[in-house]
Amino acid sequence: MDDTFLKNIVNSNNLEENLKLIADTIDEKIVFSTSFGIEDQVISHAIFSQNIKNIEVFTLDTGRLFPETYSVWDKTQLQYNAKIKAFYPNSDSIEKYINDNGINAFYNSVDLRKECCSIRKVEPLNRALVGATIWITGLRAEQSNNRNSVKEIEWDEEKQLYKFNPLLNWTTDEVVEYLKQNAVPYNLLHNEGFVSIGCAPCTRAIQPGDDFRAGRWWWEDQSKKECGLHK
Repeated sequence: MDDTFLKNIVNSNNLEENLKLIADTIDEKIVFSTSFGIEDQVISHAIFSQNIKNIEVFTLDTGRLFPETYSVWDKTQLQYNAKIKAFYPNSDSIEKYINDNGINAFYNSVDLRKECCSIRKVEPLNRALVGATIWITGLRAEQSNNRNSVKEIEWDEEKQLYKFNPLLNWTTDEVVEYLKQNAVPYNLLHNEGFVSIGCAPCTRAIQPGDDFRAGRWWWEDQSKKECGLHK
């Protein structure tokens, strides 16, 4: 399988059709990672409403999520009668990090913040992706200047799989309209100015006109604020 093969499958502008085509055509492991943001809720709806069984939906529970995030997780499973598999940080690693550095050590330096992200997100993600051939994400180019070079289908050399970003060229307005039209549950923090929602201690609301990711790790400089899940 290569980029051309996948691009020939994904030849429609219709999200549901593209996901169904990939699921029906690819026999290998396909996974979708959700953090329950509005983009991920769009993709979850497209998968669950079509009862696509061979796309595994999973999430990373860092242990520091907002109550509203757990709420939309529960509502999503109930509405679609679906299961979303959870991956958690390694308990030994997180215990050592906290005992060595403190419960909120990520505020103290970029290195400590990145170490926390690595323990709570990156390592569990790597476990979740074991054996996968295609990783579906909710990345959008509009979310960050760092994501302008992202392609709809791309090879991830480090993880040795293909990433499929079906919402890459969607606007925020298109995402919100899709949620409304399909009565999809969403994180209520979006109503309070939270745009990109991660761990509670590391996320805050933004003001109109702010950069999309200004509410993430706001105490750091603005150059490249990623957690390591998408490089």
